[in-house]
This record gives sequence, structure tokens and C-alpha cells, in this order.
Amino acid sequence: MEILWVLVAVAMLGFVLLPVMRRRRGMIEQVPAGHPDAADPADYGFVREEELDVRMPGPDHDLLDVLDLVQRTQDYRAASQLLAGTEAEGELRWQRVQAFAGAASLELKERPGGVGEVPGGQWLRVWRAEQPKDAGGAAVHAEFLVQQAWRTSTPGTDEFRIIMEEASAACGDAALLAPGDPVPHIVELSVARGLGWSGPEFDQLWLKILDRAPSHMGAHLAALHYWCEKWHGSREQAYAFAEAAAARAPRGSLLAAMPLFAVFEHLPEVNLVRGFYQSEVVTKAIHGALHAVHSARPDDPMLAHVRHLLVFFLVRAERWGEAMNQLIHIDGHVGALPWTLSADPAAEFAVYRALAVAGYEANGGSPATLPH
Repeated sequence: MEILWVLVAVAMLGFVLLPVMRRRRGMIEQVPAGHPDAADPADYGFVREEELDVRMPGPDHDLLDVLDLVQRTQDYRAASQLLAGTEAEGELRWQRVQAFAGAASLELKERPGGVGEVPGGQWLRVWRAEQPKDAGGAAVHAEFLVQQAWRTSTPGTDEFRIIMEEASAACGDAALLAPGDPVPHIVELSVARGLGWSGPEFDQLWLKILDRAPSHMGAHLAALHYWCEKWHGSREQAYAFAEAAAARAPRGSLLAAMPLFAVFEHLPEVNLVRGFYQSEVVTKAIHGALHAVHSARPDDPMLAHVRHLLVFFLVRAERWGEAMNQLIHIDGHVGALPWTLSADPAAEFAVYRALAVAGYEANGGSPATLPH
């Protein structure tokens, strides 16, 4: 996905941080290093920009160890074993399927293969060939095809449609191998969006997911894209979908943060209104997300996703202390919205982090006053 926001110079009077800032979607440029107003994130123990992990929103050491082993040895068996031991209805399985598929897709991009050369991601092809009844491998293959469609072709073209139709068939195969697993149907949500399924067709798919995992945050985020204005819905439909999910969220569920994601998906292309991020709609969505974070299990795999988006909005709203409280939980990993929309997610995250630090210090904060 490409960044859609246009660079604009905006004079921000009264901004405690810097005299002039340039903004675009998900992007603010910080005070240059060495400037008298600059603050140093290293004082807070934050990871250096070049060491930020762009692959994941938060730590999953088992996944990283297996990914390293698979890519080093080109042997899929560790990946198969990890997915076989991961709960089918949980968020973690969905994230791990995405990670394995993404790794294979990026390998193929880096090493497309040629005469006498083995293409990247060969371990996934071997996995499917040797273990055709492995539900985990089937789900990874379906997600791999979806990512290939978005990465290598343009929606609306014949090439895109062909890959997506192949992905849809792969989703069907994966679902047959694991009838109670919501992941193949979650993968197909992206197919439905890319191929422009009708509302009733999409609803039928969505009901299959709700039957299997009604509180699945990853599934709700994938479905939200379909209902967004830029795809097959509208701002009103996306907001209604997100608010309905938040209203029925069980205690401790991160679904209460869904309205914040709906607001993010409908941010204006260019914002010249200084108070936009303090508006009632944005403030209400922020408070809902903060409540969700405070109520969620500390080990909820989706918690980092919500914290990353909160950093974006809290910095924009100049709520420096609250932004710092989120940063201490997620620093080190940047594989989440909004940073992944940037060509350089680590640099994008580092800008917001530096702004949060500078704003925090400008209002009397210091490393000593930040709770950990």
C-alpha cells in the first residue's frame, strides 16, 4: 500500500515542540539533531532507529526463532510445528500465518529466480507439495497469494484478478482442512475487498468468521477495510461497523478500540485545522482505545497494534505524557499501522517518538518522572 498523503508546510502556532512542522498522513518531520529544542529519546532507554524491528508490532520470540531457522535452512518443518501448536481461534495464529506468508513473499521479491536459480520462498512450495493436508501450510499459501496480488499487481487488472481468484480457491482448500479455523476466512476478506464482492456476499463470509471467532480483532480490522470509503463502503458505514463492534465487545476485548481505526482510515488528505485531533470524534475514539488498552490482557497479541495507533493520535493531539506511556510498552518494534504505510517505517516511528519525548520534556517531564 502506498502512502496517500501530500506533503504540506503548516505553521503550527503555539506548538510547544517546534516552530515549523511539515505534515502528511502519518508523517511529521522533527527538529534536526543538535537543535536547541531537540530531545534525545536515548535518555529514556529507547531503541536506536536502526535497531527497530520492522517485521512485527511486538515481540513473538517463538515466531522470530522459527522464521530465522526456516529462512536459514529453507526447511518448512519448524513453521509447520509452530502453527500446529498455535490456537486456531486466537489472534496469534492469524499473525503468524501473515508473518510466514510475508517472509515467503519478500524472499520471492528479492530472489525471483531464473535459469538455474532457486527462487526465494521455495520452502513454502515444498511445504505444500510434501504436506498437502497440513492446514497451517494451506493457510500460509492462501495468504501468500493474497500478498503477492497486492504486492506485484494493480487492483482491477487481469493479473490481479487471476491471482486473487487463485487465492480464493486456496482459502477454500485451507478451510476444508480446518473447519473450525477462522484464519482461511479472514484471509478471504482481503480477496473480497480486492475483487469487489457485493455487500451480501461479504456479509455471508463475515458470518462464517463470527461463528468461529466473534471477538477476533484481526478479523474486524480486515473487515473494516472493506467498509471504508476508499473501497466498497463509506465513512458512515465504516464508523457504524466499528462502533457496533465496540458496543458488543466483551470485557477485556480490544474491540473497543475499533472506532480509532475507523477514524484513522478516514483522515483528511490534508489537515489544516489545528484542533482536529482534539475534536469530539477523535477524542472519543482515543478514549475508547485507551480504555481497551487498560482493560486488555497484557499478553493480548493485538495490544501492540492498538498502542502503536494510539501513539500516532496522542502525539497529534499533543497529549505527550499519554503518548510516552504507550511508547514504553511498544518501543523496539514498528511493524504496525500507521508506520507500515511509510516507505521507511522505522524512520516514521522515530519521528513521532522524538516528538513525544520533546513535548513531554517541554511540559516538565523527564526520564525520572516517566513510570515504567
